[in-house]
Amino acid sequence: MRRPLEGVRVLDFSRVLAGPYCTALMADLGADVIKVEPPAGDDYRHVGPFKDGESLLFQSVNRGKKSVVLDLKTDAGKQAALDLTATCDVLIENFRPGVMDRFGLGAANLCGAFPKLVYVSLSGFGQTGPNKALPAYDIIIQAMSGLMDVTGEADGPPMMVGEALGDVAGGMFAAFGAMVALFDRERTGRGRHVDLSLFDSLVSMMPIAACRALIAGETPQRTGNRHALSAPFGTYQAKDGHFAVAVLNDRLFESFSSAIAQPQLADDPRFATDVLRRQNEPELAEFIEGWAANNDVETVVDNLTRAGIPAAPLSSVMQAWTSPQVEARALASPVSHPTLGQFLVPEQPVHFNGAPRGGRQAAPALGAHTVDILKTLTHGDRT
Repeated sequence: MRRPLEGVRVLDFSRVLAGPYCTALMADLGADVIKVEPPAGDDYRHVGPFKDGESLLFQSVNRGKKSVVLDLKTDAGKQAALDLTATCDVLIENFRPGVMDRFGLGAANLCGAFPKLVYVSLSGFGQTGPNKALPAYDIIIQAMSGLMDVTGEADGPPMMVGEALGDVAGGMFAAFGAMVALFDRERTGRGRHVDLSLFDSLVSMMPIAACRALIAGETPQRTGNRHALSAPFGTYQAKDGHFAVAVLNDRLFESFSSAIAQPQLADDPRFATDVLRRQNEPELAEFIEGWAANNDVETVVDNLTRAGIPAAPLSSVMQAWTSPQVEARALASPVSHPTLGQFLVPEQPVHFNGAPRGGRQAAPALGAHTVDILKTLTHGDRT
């Protein structure tokens, strides 16, 4: 069995999270990813958590790659980068606009020299626009995208999402952009420059907020753990913790009302439609939590599930990653490392029929493949 991206070679100039996440997804699918690092290495090699001197975060998002050390401030480093580009299908970089140009490795230069190259630029705000030169980290993108403004309790301050979602969104769309450009190259014979940003990516991943702002002309407000438009659709208190429930139509609400031993709610005019249920959600919540207060979370979820109502306990990250569902879906698989031994790293989530999962390599030591790769360089292999 073969992986879908076997035979695709990727030159990865990215560092930290967004770009490396993109190329990790591609490496999972069989791409030959060559990670170009400065002499000091990717910043993430120096960010914890650490074990036996190794960054586990670096291991997580740089799995399956090769490492080549090049000093792009030197003529020899720039020439080696050009020679490597000639052998690659895709180039990924996540510097601020203009930095690759200063190295002589900008999109205009390399796409002109290598017409089949797919050149992906992933930056905080893109190659155009008034904010293009601004520095960007995930919290900055969450703040400017509106995501923090709609996250948190209604009477509380804006909140960060508990994951670097801006970086991950950018990484996913970078992989998507690279794949689309490669597909188009099969038809046209030419690559292209792909320009995307963390800001654009995260804003685009908020379709509910977008429709309310762009079409309804309203500013979404924070609603805590309750859905902004539907009810009951959120988290509620049981005797020993919280549970999540999702009721999105009248038929389901009728079943839900019976399941919580309040069948009269289905005929209550306050709860006759989804819109009315959301408007009167505080009153509805009293009925729900009054019933749930007599039951533990496990019993609540079991009763609702048997009635056909989407419901779930709230899992910790550890509970989620060690769940039978994660194991069955092979979302993590073991790799072997000379210092850390064997451990699990995440794997891209899409299942391709006939393509194997697992069997991957740990993240490389700094410069581990420099000599082997540079001594085999030939010109024009991909162009």
